[in-house]
Amino acid sequence: MRLPTAATTAGSLIGGWQLARRTGNRPLGGVVLAVGGVLAGREWARRTSPAVTAALAATYVGAFGLSHPLAKRIGAWPSVLSTAAFTAAASYAAADRRAPRRATRPSG
Repeated sequence: MRLPTAATTAGSLIGGWQLARRTGNRPLGGVVLAVGGVLAGREWARRTSPAVTAALAATYVGAFGLSHPLAKRIGAWPSVLSTAAFTAAASYAAADRRAPRRATRPSG
């Protein structure tokens, strides 16, 4: 079964933040973030090259880091949603999107 990395990355960024916010336990939110990163990373490694996998992992971690200063400027929800959407879009474009299948005709 193909795991949609776009949903995994966005969901773990949003879910980790919400869990940390609601419980007051930041490390617990970090666990959600780490699990999402590992799951997505395994799929990226299976579907893409090592360079693309590294770039997507950097995007995921960078989005988490960027969400903190961005939240001071635009608010927590807009920040988390923006960075999650950006990460999901990158994951979809680089790993999840399938090229359309072309019908082949026998030559002859």
